[in-house]
Amino acid sequence: MRQRRQMNQINVVPYIDVMLVLLVIFMVTAPMIQTGSVDLPSVGKSSQPPVAPLEVIVKPDQSLAVRDRALGGQEVTIGRMELAAKIKEAQAKNPQQPVLIAADKSVRYEAVLNVMDELQRQQVAKIGLLVQPGRKQ
Repeated sequence: MRQRRQMNQINVVPYIDVMLVLLVIFMVTAPMIQTGSVDLPSVGKSSQPPVAPLEVIVKPDQSLAVRDRALGGQEVTIGRMELAAKIKEAQAKNPQQPVLIAADKSVRYEAVLNVMDELQRQQVAKIGLLVQPGRKQ
């Protein structure tokens, strides 16, 4: 009597049939899929140049100065009581103008926070801190 040999080959014909059926299904359904639309910004809105910031400078003796880069960048020394009024007046002309606080390195952090607090109490919008980029080591 003859010995039977085990078959050790994989029959791939059924797998190919399944793959062809899936290919046909995807080819038929692909044109039916709805494409999404993306609402992109218009060119007119993004081409506006950024507004030059208004700088509040805290000097080492804790006196204040204001520099408006939009008007030429001259420093004007100002008192603490007049600061909020001057900033409000400048932002009335241009409400999108940001306010940056720049302080000397030797000025106490508390003095900078006092200026920022005063501006926030007067509802001045867009307040930030101006820093100098450090050197890479």
